[in-house]
Amino acid sequence: MNNHASMFDLAGKTAVVTGASYGLGVTMAETLAEAGAQVALVARSAGKLQSVADAIAKQGGTAVAFVCDVGDSAQVAKMAAAVLAKFGRVDILMNNAGIVADGGAMPEMLPNELFEQTVRINLLGLWYCCREFGAAMLREGKGGSIINISSIAGMAGWRDNAPAYQATKAAVINLTKNLACSWGDRRVRVNAIAPGWFPSELTKPLLAMSSMIERLSAGAALGRLGDPKELVGPLLFLASEASSFVTGHTLVVDGGFSAGSGQFSFPEEFYAIMGEAMPNGIGKRIMPV
Repeated sequence: MNNHASMFDLAGKTAVVTGASYGLGVTMAETLAEAGAQVALVARSAGKLQSVADAIAKQGGTAVAFVCDVGDSAQVAKMAAAVLAKFGRVDILMNNAGIVADGGAMPEMLPNELFEQTVRINLLGLWYCCREFGAAMLREGKGGSIINISSIAGMAGWRDNAPAYQATKAAVINLTKNLACSWGDRRVRVNAIAPGWFPSELTKPLLAMSSMIERLSAGAALGRLGDPKELVGPLLFLASEASSFVTGHTLVVDGGFSAGSGQFSFPEEFYAIMGEAMPNGIGKRIMPV
């Protein structure tokens, strides 16, 4: 009888997880460590990273913290060199770091610097990591798995919802396909995960608004938000040999939200809160006079 569990075994592998200091990044790092991988934790906060590393060590895993702002190409190059010097090679890259700097701002009021900040982390930062570790995987010649975190927000346009975030997540899907086509002949697989609505630090302010959870849940075929633990299976699938013939794919994990188009409208409370909360009036819509 075949031991299918061995297909998901990551023993002897080295994984890099960006944005590993909080939220879904912690879940992903812990998952890879529990599956047997030694994990390089990457984020800007040394203290938070070390706490995650210590927690993984207490569970019998191996994790090392590497402080880096992925939006800075020089820092990424230095971090990649340090990771490779420490572990020798990298088998799995989990590009999780991301921000919603333009969240809450109306598109017509969005300052350039917030759009650019989102692009710098969500797209350029992801690209810098793909380039550095992808090149290392290609030189090593033993293949590898790169997993990019996109979002169902990158699959369609959503009314009054973070245009830079949506644009970067759409770009991640296309970049994933490009790199999969470019590197597949040398056994480097590149896939993406597009999560739907999950409770996290990024979504907490939105989900705190009255009726928002009900509205979003109603748009999903399963009628609820996701649990972060429900990303564990998709992550292990793409990171392991279980997906050895899968590349260029975006795995949607959204409870069927996008299957039914998932379009929704924000309640008036959203516009009232954003109008008051965002600086310099950028959370207010421009209405006809």
